[in-house]
Amino acid sequence: MLDIIIENGRLVDGTGNPWYFGQLGIKDGIITHVGRTDDEALERMDAKGQVVAPGFIDGHCHSDLLILDQPESEFKMQQGVTTEVVGNCGLAPAPYFKDRAAKLKSYIEPVIGRTDWPWPWETIEEYLQHLAKSPASENVATYVAHGALRISVMGFANRPATKEEMSRMKQLLEAGLQAGAIGLSIGLLYAPGSYTPKEELAELCKVVAAYGGLFSTHIRGEGNNLLASVREVIWIADQSGVSLHVSHLKAAGRINWGQTQDAIALIDEARSRGMDVTCDVYPYSAGSTTLTTVLPPWVLEGGIEATLQRIADPSIRKQIKEELREEQTSWDNLVCSTGWQSVFVSSVPSAAGKLLEGKHIQEISELWGMDPEDTALELLARENGQVSIVYFHMSEDDVREVIRYNYSLIASDSLGCVTGKPHPRSYGTFPRLFAEYVRSSRILTLEQAVRKVTSFPAQRFKLGKRGLLVPGYAADIVIFDPATISDTATYQDPIRYPDGISAVLVGGRKTMEQQRHTHERPGVFIPVQHCCRH
Repeated sequence: MLDIIIENGRLVDGTGNPWYFGQLGIKDGIITHVGRTDDEALERMDAKGQVVAPGFIDGHCHSDLLILDQPESEFKMQQGVTTEVVGNCGLAPAPYFKDRAAKLKSYIEPVIGRTDWPWPWETIEEYLQHLAKSPASENVATYVAHGALRISVMGFANRPATKEEMSRMKQLLEAGLQAGAIGLSIGLLYAPGSYTPKEELAELCKVVAAYGGLFSTHIRGEGNNLLASVREVIWIADQSGVSLHVSHLKAAGRINWGQTQDAIALIDEARSRGMDVTCDVYPYSAGSTTLTTVLPPWVLEGGIEATLQRIADPSIRKQIKEELREEQTSWDNLVCSTGWQSVFVSSVPSAAGKLLEGKHIQEISELWGMDPEDTALELLARENGQVSIVYFHMSEDDVREVIRYNYSLIASDSLGCVTGKPHPRSYGTFPRLFAEYVRSSRILTLEQAVRKVTSFPAQRFKLGKRGLLVPGYAADIVIFDPATISDTATYQDPIRYPDGISAVLVGGRKTMEQQRHTHERPGVFIPVQHCCRH
């Protein structure tokens, strides 16, 4: 006898093939029948003509700590997400050494959030063991994060690694891969990733290539340096022989709009030479990051504490302001071309600062009676550097260009901080894909959109038997109405659940039903099985 039969649904199997009416049989967390079954079942679920699809896979997010603090993950469950990939952009809570814990925590907090409890791990393996002790409602996979590696070994030193430091980073990287990490993620926009020469990264990626892992990167520049940055990571992948995944491909800053076509052409050219290159994109024209990323990279050397000391020095502050007011060639000064009115404060830690959440820097500067550059620096000083922002710096035409690209998958890039006014992508990414880009603008067909959030990421991140409605695959399932599925989260009112999703199953157990969480927590850590080619 089966556990569940889902019937009367339109099966969209994740391959990109046309939907069809059929039944889905589930036993012991595994799909057993697809199309038709005469077996009996303990429970029958009537899909009532809705879409039955594999559970959505969020291939790029920053829930590393949130998954421990909020293991029911309702804000993702409500979207139909059954698996998250963490450790992105070089930002992760492991590995770390206790003598550098403060530096790492201050570095990652604005992106992946903070905890009110001490971390009981140091290595990636220990982090994963801790995760297993507190299972979540969804499945989790992770990268080894380059930022955590470099801070553990070198702190925020703005120089190439020594031979001994490289050896230590390789050891930590290899240990993470052996523990089941997907590969290596790098945040070249963020210090200390921004201090790392491409030759050093290529050397690390040779280790990843030896394990058949994936090199995922937030490229060095997404504005004026977009194309040079894409060429850089393609060079790293070519030199090391590693597979490459470009995170949240975009053209940031008004003067760069339209360059996504040129970036895509670079990826296509690399693929034509036999290189394995893909990318992801979120379905919004605004991004979200930390306020420190708008600063010149040299200001961030030494970590947040050193940054705040520089901001407090009048002569250095003057130099920072001068650089922020001019276009730069060595780094992307996006506020120069996009303006401070495009930088929206989404979250700050202090109670006094909460009134500023939802206001852009230009507006705050008028309230405070100071220029916007001083306002941004003063805000960082008051909030101890812990300021998250939403950044309106993209073109909707560019977003559509990347979404329709055959080698792009969809991911939220949601931050681990979901207080204040977080980017609405934390609550609406996947429903928005279907509401805006399938139903409204028809950029994708229903089947193409499902593939981009199911089988494509499952294949890309080597998540095993997930992402397809196939016998023998994990029964991670979402049931939704394609006519009504929609995001309701907005920039000013972002903490709102979507409409149109009636049920979510993880490992054959219902985690969401009629937009209510069942409090089930059947999620598992998904280890990637590497075959070391040493």
